[in-house]
Amino acid sequence: MKPEKLSRRDWLKLGAAGVAGISGATVLDLAGRGGAGRALSATGLGGGPSRGHAPGGAAGSPDSQQDTGGLGVVGETRPEGEFDPDAFLTDFDYGEVTTRDDGRTVRSWEIVALDREIEVAPGVWYPAWTYNGQVPGPTLRCTAGDIVHVDFVNAGSHPHTIHFHGAHPPAMDGVTPVVNPGEKFTYEFEAQPFGLHLYHCHTLPLTRHIHKGLYGAFIIDPPEGRAPAREMVMVMNAFDTNFDGENEIYAVNTSAFFHNQYPIRVGVGDLCRVYLVNVTEFDLINSFHLHAAMFRVYRTGTRLDTSELTDTIMMCQGERHLIEFELAHPGTHMFHAHQSEFAELGWMGAFEAVEGLAATDGAPVHGDV
Repeated sequence: MKPEKLSRRDWLKLGAAGVAGISGATVLDLAGRGGAGRALSATGLGGGPSRGHAPGGAAGSPDSQQDTGGLGVVGETRPEGEFDPDAFLTDFDYGEVTTRDDGRTVRSWEIVALDREIEVAPGVWYPAWTYNGQVPGPTLRCTAGDIVHVDFVNAGSHPHTIHFHGAHPPAMDGVTPVVNPGEKFTYEFEAQPFGLHLYHCHTLPLTRHIHKGLYGAFIIDPPEGRAPAREMVMVMNAFDTNFDGENEIYAVNTSAFFHNQYPIRVGVGDLCRVYLVNVTEFDLINSFHLHAAMFRVYRTGTRLDTSELTDTIMMCQGERHLIEFELAHPGTHMFHAHQSEFAELGWMGAFEAVEGLAATDGAPVHGDV
């Protein structure tokens, strides 16, 4: 199969007005942003502005902000209209659902590659390549056995693809064909096996295409489902803002220190499930460490029984696992990379365990979908 050329009408649809309607993507004036260097500033936590969350928001209220030793950033990490780490944390995109004549469920998505600058720390803008205008791309979710149908449109300035981890025909693997600017291609395959997978661009040079932001989580649920839990997606990533081959900013879900300023509210004793993915470039490993609690690891999410109980897990690029835990004690539970440099450059956050938190508050409860 060869990529299909976009028609003039297709290109018109991808103008500023058209693209803005695709999964919230927008086209920005890239000339209006300055360069970004090593711009993280230490402040006492709690010095940032109130985000004005409603009680149902995933992040804590200003009253729940904690002082964690002077690590943080100056200012707000998400101006209005930009990528919202709160929303992304619990935003699972199940696609448009249809049923074939043979009874098979088909889940369809449109994914558009766009050049766009993104804010990775207050006032630090990075010239990213994105899926649907955001980094990470949308979290695609389905059930094992579903037919996955992805219409991929390259509205960027470089050749791109979408490579899905998992099992599927080689023709759908996203290595070839390369989709050039102005072309589109459709990926279609059966979702197998269940687990936590990854999708990313596989165009050379891989370092550049992945580091620039072309990646996202791909969840295939087991047919029997999993136990209801407060579910969250955390994609560990980093940004080389001065293009010297080393990262200056580290984060989960792109925004440095975001959940350090605005802790994630969960109920005491609630089952919490984190879909944890590592796409950090330039560093051999990344890690996740939870304070004052332990978590169970379900490696790659392809098994329903746990492989270990720990408080720290190390992961190479492309590795991903489900972790589950219950926070038995109320209060702030820090989480961060257990590489101190990564934590001090942005990869740090916290859960705020609250007694009697309703299912409609904090991270939403998902399961058996």
